[in-house]
Amino acid sequence: MKANIINMTEGSPVRLMLTFSVPMLIGNIFQQLYNLADSVIVGQFIGSDALAAIGATGSITFFFFALCNGIGSGGGIITSHFFGEGNADKVKNCIVNTAFIMIVVPLVIGTLAFVTAVPILVFLNTPDSILADSAAYMKIMCCNLFLVSAYNFVSSMLRALGDSKTPLYFLIFSCFLNVILDIIFVYWLNMGVIGAGIATLISTVICSILCLAFAFKTNPYFHITKKDLHLDHAILGRCIKLGVPLSLQFSMIAISCMALQRVVNNFGPIAVAAFTATSRVEQVIHQPYQTLGAALSTFSGQNFGAKKRERVIDGYHKSMIMMAIFTLCMIPIIQFFGNAITRLFVKDEQVILMGATALKISSWFYIFLGIIYMVRGVLNGVGDAFFSIVNGLTEVVGRFTVPFILTAIPTIGVWGIWWSVGIVWFMSGFTAYLRYLYMKKKI
Repeated sequence: MKANIINMTEGSPVRLMLTFSVPMLIGNIFQQLYNLADSVIVGQFIGSDALAAIGATGSITFFFFALCNGIGSGGGIITSHFFGEGNADKVKNCIVNTAFIMIVVPLVIGTLAFVTAVPILVFLNTPDSILADSAAYMKIMCCNLFLVSAYNFVSSMLRALGDSKTPLYFLIFSCFLNVILDIIFVYWLNMGVIGAGIATLISTVICSILCLAFAFKTNPYFHITKKDLHLDHAILGRCIKLGVPLSLQFSMIAISCMALQRVVNNFGPIAVAAFTATSRVEQVIHQPYQTLGAALSTFSGQNFGAKKRERVIDGYHKSMIMMAIFTLCMIPIIQFFGNAITRLFVKDEQVILMGATALKISSWFYIFLGIIYMVRGVLNGVGDAFFSIVNGLTEVVGRFTVPFILTAIPTIGVWGIWWSVGIVWFMSGFTAYLRYLYMKKKI
């Protein structure tokens, strides 16, 4: 079988990024279906409290996953630089060194997450009615951390080489498997929230093993020999130097989400369920922005390694146009069909009404969300580690201040949750764009 490797240093930027991002977009949407399947099946078959129980763990598990995946992303960017330079030996050694990082870090963080699951949920004021289910689901997700990190490691390496198709194939298979197992464990065996967690765990095991085996079999850069199996302190240092700021960025965003989750929890199970539903919808909305940003990151990384500055700038401009077109298409869909979309998750009319209104509020800010991802893509691609810290700090400051202020205003109340989401996107998008203007001269 032939590896799906794409060299992005030659050819049309738009064609290359679309060729790369479309399979990745499909894969990311299917990856979101893991969470959507849990939420829809649990919400419809068990009830809004069970949906809230899963949702209450989202920002916490995101924090621990972010710590691991940020480190892995740094290795992927360095790999794209070596690929752009045409240095096959360095590419292989970077894969080996990143693999070492992605074995040690998830094991340590996963253990820490498992031990602290209940105290963190209590600290975030998780309602007593859903605390036990939330704790059980979160502990299963902690066990899943190493497996998800393994899949993300393989995916980031393949995408650095321009291959966004291979991870897609196995993700689609495991997603369908996850839905089937969800129905078996949750509906047929009545295992509730725990059943949803076990279904996700089994699906991830299969996905990770198959993807890794296929990469070793078909991709020449994964044909590792004895000479490649050593720790290169220079490469390891570069991966960590870039990966740690990325990890801090993602973890700071996760911490800011936990701060927002605490505000949400104070409004009770109905608000938690509505926030869970809108968060799941917005996770899907994020995917086109995220995949286009990832395509731009690989594009920028390869061309930066090949010293083709003008192609990096041109790719950024073209991606901004594509992002704006998508945004203009999505806003009317959310405005007119928000009620029907929310109804997919739960039957409770109060939750549906609150969720639909919330989606209408946040949708007006999608353009700023898109700017965040485009700037992140180009700056991460060229190795601007400082931007990661700036972007993460902006999110933390915004989510630790704006929702508390808005929800305290009687005329806004609970709606301040979703107004704050949009305002923080604006803050992050604006500061990201300023950072790009500064860095443009140095690329």
